[in-house]
Amino acid sequence: MDDHMTDPSASESFGALRLPYLSLPAALVGRIESDRREHRVNPYRFDDADMVRRSEKRHDDATLIRPAFGRDIEKIMNLPAYSRYNDKTQVFSLRRNDDLCRRALHVQLVSRISRDIGAILGLNVDLVEAIALGHDIGHTPFGHAGERMLDELLFGHAGLHFHHNVHSVRVLSVLYDRNISLQTLDGALCHNGEFAQQQFEMSDLSTFSEFDDVVASCYTDAGTIISHLRPATLEGCVVRLCDMIAYLGKDRQDARDAGLIDDSTRFTSTYIGTDNAQIINNLTVDIIEQSYGANHICLSAAAFEDLKVAKRENYDLIYDNEGVSRGRESDIEAMFGAMYDRLLADVVTRDESSPIFRHHVAHICRKSSALTVEKYLAQDPNMVVADYLASMTDSYFIALYAHLFPSSAHHLEYRGYFDDLP
Repeated sequence: MDDHMTDPSASESFGALRLPYLSLPAALVGRIESDRREHRVNPYRFDDADMVRRSEKRHDDATLIRPAFGRDIEKIMNLPAYSRYNDKTQVFSLRRNDDLCRRALHVQLVSRISRDIGAILGLNVDLVEAIALGHDIGHTPFGHAGERMLDELLFGHAGLHFHHNVHSVRVLSVLYDRNISLQTLDGALCHNGEFAQQQFEMSDLSTFSEFDDVVASCYTDAGTIISHLRPATLEGCVVRLCDMIAYLGKDRQDARDAGLIDDSTRFTSTYIGTDNAQIINNLTVDIIEQSYGANHICLSAAAFEDLKVAKRENYDLIYDNEGVSRGRESDIEAMFGAMYDRLLADVVTRDESSPIFRHHVAHICRKSSALTVEKYLAQDPNMVVADYLASMTDSYFIALYAHLFPSSAHHLEYRGYFDDLP
């Protein structure tokens, strides 16, 4: 660590602790600049020409205006499911506070950090962006709490597990069927940022047949397979690591804005820092230093140990205290269960007046290039219900429950903008 350039004036404080921002070692900066002058290409960069799509369609061919993975980016950003990122919980639910991160901002932050690192490493930044923007598109309302609730319901009814990363693949490749590339789908499947590793190595997956087998196995897996997934590209490895970088410090920033912690709260990580900008900077520097020119994406031992400490402290001080807006988790769980049962009955009886038909089945089949109503409903009805529940924003979920169960004792109210004013 002595080789790092540091700027002692460029530091952030959390409580009384002041820590420096790291900079790349001068020797590495010189090497990167030399490689750029000599137009050296990273041999582990994924090339556009090697992209694999499930179907060969002329309008998906790369052009000067729309390169290979640029098309994936546009396909993802124009999906209705992408728009719904705007009203899905990242960490804090049921709060009228426009400063708090929603899932839409999270994927943008992952994209920005991943592109910064990918560009310096000489990777395919369009592939990086496509993976980053699509990686959470299968997430439920109410964040990881909603994911756990839907997993329990789907497993209890159908013996299948719900994982948001697996569902992202289903949204992109089955429900809307936009012929997204194998490399983008693989990155989304393997992104799960809850599992920290020091070194991320590429898998040898190269065909849709292999990929489909992995996806199928995830539905009957409680987490073992998920925790061992490895992206097939370095670009996917970068996004997986940057998913953690994007939320570690930002969730602390949001926790302060939400009043859950204050400036006296002490976090103890030293090498990577404690605040958002510092964590992003120092982990970015560390990844580039450890990974430049390598066939893997790696953290130093010091950064990895600090990363684990930072995640543990976030759970202790933020996630375990916040839950789904401080004590409303039992209400949301009951609402999930009641809606699941009601909607499942509507699918089984083909009640076409139900919202699941009018707002979901009809919508999906109108937007998809491959699904018809009969083809979609030929699937396990539990999957149709899970698709609908996962697609909901927080506010839509609340509104639908009130519509279906107007006299229920379970209800959710947002903490308003002015609740703290007299």
